[in-house]
Amino acid sequence: MMKKQLSEVGALALFLLLAFGVGGQEDLSLSQAIAIGLKNNFQIQIADKNIEIAENSNRWSVAGRYPTIDLSLNSNNGFNHLENPASFTQQVDSWSANGSPGINSSIVLFDGYRVRFTKQQLEKLAIQSRGDAKVVVENTIESIILAYYQALIQKEQLSVLEEVLALSKDRIEYQEIRKEYGQSSTFDVLQTKDAYLNDSTNYLIQVNSYETALRNLNLAMRDKNLNTRYHLVDQLTFEVTDYRLADLKEKMLAGNQDLQNLFTQRELAGINTKLQRTSLFPKLQLNIGGGINRTDSKVNIVFATGDPLNRLVKTRSFNFFFNLSATYNLFDFGVKRRKIENAQMQEFVVQLQVDDLIQNLTAQLENTLGTFNNQRRLVLLTQELIENAQKNLEIAAERFKGGLINSFDFRTIQLNYINASQARLNAIFNLKNTETELIRLTGGLVR
Repeated sequence: MMKKQLSEVGALALFLLLAFGVGGQEDLSLSQAIAIGLKNNFQIQIADKNIEIAENSNRWSVAGRYPTIDLSLNSNNGFNHLENPASFTQQVDSWSANGSPGINSSIVLFDGYRVRFTKQQLEKLAIQSRGDAKVVVENTIESIILAYYQALIQKEQLSVLEEVLALSKDRIEYQEIRKEYGQSSTFDVLQTKDAYLNDSTNYLIQVNSYETALRNLNLAMRDKNLNTRYHLVDQLTFEVTDYRLADLKEKMLAGNQDLQNLFTQRELAGINTKLQRTSLFPKLQLNIGGGINRTDSKVNIVFATGDPLNRLVKTRSFNFFFNLSATYNLFDFGVKRRKIENAQMQEFVVQLQVDDLIQNLTAQLENTLGTFNNQRRLVLLTQELIENAQKNLEIAAERFKGGLINSFDFRTIQLNYINASQARLNAIFNLKNTETELIRLTGGLVR
């Protein structure tokens, strides 16, 4: 019964090894994953459309610099019937058809530079839309980087468990041979098989973890098929990078996108104050226009004598006007002043938000850098740990074959190797995660 279970586990493990082979899978690097994710992400597409909308609105015509020209056409038609026996004209019927096409143009000559400030506002709104899009891009790139490295972690851990599983299988064969020659007991064989079953269980669990990580990567890339198989070609390497806090702060102030967006909001608040102040100035407007008025009238008159009179009258007229108008509000119960005061207070609020964000980002940057330096030392320690664990495993395997250590000691060393491998992989992933956060804080995650 035990041999049947072991054969089933072995067959399943072999199937999983073949299923996760690289044959037939498309190679995928981190840069390729980012490119695919940026192309497929719907939020980025929405942000790009918002940029187009803002840039399309950033026109002098939208700001009101150019005159407006309106074409009008009026048509008035009527019929009038009058009967009065006491009048000299006892019956009068009249028809009239009137057409009045015209063209009007209006241009603001002066309004306290409101047009200029409106154009500046439109320019800043376009910059703001691009900044919002950059934040979406940053979040997308960060999620793809972390998903890719997480998949690499699970892949490396799967390789470690695959190695351990193969070693456990060799131990079973070795113990059974020793048992045939009387050098091993049934208890030793059972202990070896128990280790093999535990390793097989851990391997199957890790297979599921790797599959989940791949699906999460596909989700981060917005792949329509979450079960698409990729061969991750990048290596999970550790590179010693020295970051100076002063340099990072300088980059953060110049490149952090959240901070840049708030700078834009501060400028918009300043422009809004200028716009509110334009209401204190008079408004001078020029109106130019002209029109043609044409009326065709037909009159039928019946006199008291019974004689009729029919007449068709056509009239034509042309008018042209060139008018200047100036308006200035003398009193509005302080409405304009209050709007200006509110705009100034909003400027002050945004400045406080800028100061608060700089303070928080600086603290976050220092904490992240401290965590990064600590994690870098931790990675170096885990590398030494895995090297020692690997050497101990090699020596233990030789001693186990020579009968110098028992299966319990060998299993302990084997578990130490698994734990050391997991600790190293987790340390590298945490380091990559923290380094990605450092890059994001300093504005390095760009398209």
